[in-house]
Amino acid sequence: MSDLRALDAGFDPAVVASIDAQLRSVTSDYNATVLLAVESGSRAWGFPSPDSDYDCRFIYMRRHADYLSLYPPRDVIEFPSDKVLDVNGWDLGKALRLLLKGNAVVIEWLTSPIVYFGESDFRDDIRALARQVTRPDAVARHYLHLGERQRRTYFSDKRNIALKKMFYALRPAVALRWLRLHPGEAVAPMHFPTLVAESDLPLEVTATIEDVLARKAVTRELGRGLLPPQLGKLIDDEFVLGHELWGTGQTLHRTADLNATDALFRRWVLRDREPGEGRNLSAR
Repeated sequence: MSDLRALDAGFDPAVVASIDAQLRSVTSDYNATVLLAVESGSRAWGFPSPDSDYDCRFIYMRRHADYLSLYPPRDVIEFPSDKVLDVNGWDLGKALRLLLKGNAVVIEWLTSPIVYFGESDFRDDIRALARQVTRPDAVARHYLHLGERQRRTYFSDKRNIALKKMFYALRPAVALRWLRLHPGEAVAPMHFPTLVAESDLPLEVTATIEDVLARKAVTRELGRGLLPPQLGKLIDDEFVLGHELWGTGQTLHRTADLNATDALFRRWVLRDREPGEGRNLSAR
């Protein structure tokens, strides 16, 4: 039975009901068990617009026999998406392998403040594993490559762009700064205002970010314009520093980390319960 549920009061009840129905169908239609389902988009990052869509992401577990098959099912479950709703999930094994590689997406799922469904034992277990096995350099390289790709895509010249797209590069840049200022830590805050508050930014940069966030919260369209110069400088400076600190090298996994990850996988897959038994999402 799910014991995790944390939704914002402003969530559309009809959309939440649709998400719950799709999560229930993971058990009925895919013979799998949802272990954790969270919001992963701008709503969870802390800067939604009035028309922001809902991005539900989940980690699921299949039956024991599916992991022993020569022809295992896909390790992704995807539902049709539209302008309002996007729901998909990763198999536990896929999520754990990506966690070992420093994939920040998985880490953000584990720390999302918005939870549709989940088992606290599982979240506690995999969060503890993330703190043990996730290497700061691997996470930093993930944010660096993500941020630079967005920078090239949207800000490669001096043209006007949709200002909401600045966050695609700004979030990774501030995450890199947070990692630099918190040596040894690999799990940066997913909530963007918290990330900003903990990153010791210059006052004029913080004020610009707060202004854009305030406007984004009340309008469906921020409009178009040039990237604010102070934010462009922050983004570029952090990417340069990111290359100096983490741009090269390969993350080597310690045997203890590999064993701990494998142990968590076996611990959950080998439980003496069929998918969904005692853990079905209650009717909402």
